[in-house]
Amino acid sequence: MRDKKKLFTECIDRIIDSGELVGLNALVLKDGKEEMYAEAGFADLEAKKPFKRDTIVRLYSQSKPITAAAAMLLIQDGIIEPYEPVGNYIESFKNQEIVEGGVRRPVRWDRPMFIKDLLDMTSGLVYPFDNTAAEITTGQLYNELIDRLPTDNMMSTMEFAERLGRLPLEFQPGDHFRYGTSADVLGAVIETASGMKFGDFLKERIFEPLNMKDTGFYVPEEKMDRFATAYDCYGEAPVRYSGNNLGIRDDGKKNAFESGGAGIFSTIDDYANFARMLMNGGTFEGKEILTKNTVRFMTGAQLTDEQQNDMKTWSALGGFSYGNLMRIMKNPGRAGIIAGEGEYGWDGWLGPYFCNDPESGTTFLMLTQRVDYGTGVATRKLRNIIFS
Repeated sequence: MRDKKKLFTECIDRIIDSGELVGLNALVLKDGKEEMYAEAGFADLEAKKPFKRDTIVRLYSQSKPITAAAAMLLIQDGIIEPYEPVGNYIESFKNQEIVEGGVRRPVRWDRPMFIKDLLDMTSGLVYPFDNTAAEITTGQLYNELIDRLPTDNMMSTMEFAERLGRLPLEFQPGDHFRYGTSADVLGAVIETASGMKFGDFLKERIFEPLNMKDTGFYVPEEKMDRFATAYDCYGEAPVRYSGNNLGIRDDGKKNAFESGGAGIFSTIDDYANFARMLMNGGTFEGKEILTKNTVRFMTGAQLTDEQQNDMKTWSALGGFSYGNLMRIMKNPGRAGIIAGEGEYGWDGWLGPYFCNDPESGTTFLMLTQRVDYGTGVATRKLRNIIFS
């Protein structure tokens, strides 16, 4: 009989020995209970500091499911609803424009950007590249945000979103799926709707109820000894990363920009509590955070057939759809990994990874800090051990 625990540990050791990753930890839960845990390598290679269970990492885009859950809290409380225009909460989104054929024109008057577009990445908002007007201007805004990080005038969550609302969109909201800054704008919507700073809302409604004691938008000074270093592993030897990609401070210090798309720092056990809550239909240790119906809505595929076509460019996400800031397995027969129908989760730029598979009752979490990794080779190898 296959010894999954042995295969799991051996695979992790090979990952470190090969230089694929500098350090990682990984956790498997079955029906909310721990089934496997392993750690290997270093959180700081030069200092020979081991990657441990309480190591704190930058989640980057693995922040997005938490932001979606925050929106779900306001939806189930009747404070916001998915088909409300974003302009109801951020003034600059009332008069948006798109660029088509080099010509800038208003979005359709009868189809503004909805909150649902932010949740499903169908908003027309983009990440910074250098190909289109939307990408170029978004990149310029990020450059200003980053330039202001060491000053006393850091760009806030709301200022970033308000400034985005003045920039051209890539397309008419609702027409396509495009991964971008939607979750950051959603964080600003949550600020306006709740009347609280986004970080304070998350702390009160999610982090404290879920005992996510090491999770937040910065790393406190007394916890810095547990903060992992990020590495670029694409050369002959790992190189320490130093940069503030997407406006996230690499040093872990306080940031006025509380990015719903990329800004949260956390540990594997903290995120496991969040995963447990979702897997348990919204309840954690007897406390209802989200209702079962809300979790069912949050973890369901949302894209139309036309929007789904846009996911074909993501070859490693075969079989998956998208909705509420997560991938959702819709067709396991077309997937390149072993997965159950209805599995959901997301990953991050530095390689942290999360999935819940309700079909088998299995949760898989992996944390690492490798530049531009997302769902990497190591992640897929471990997944296939767990779900085979």
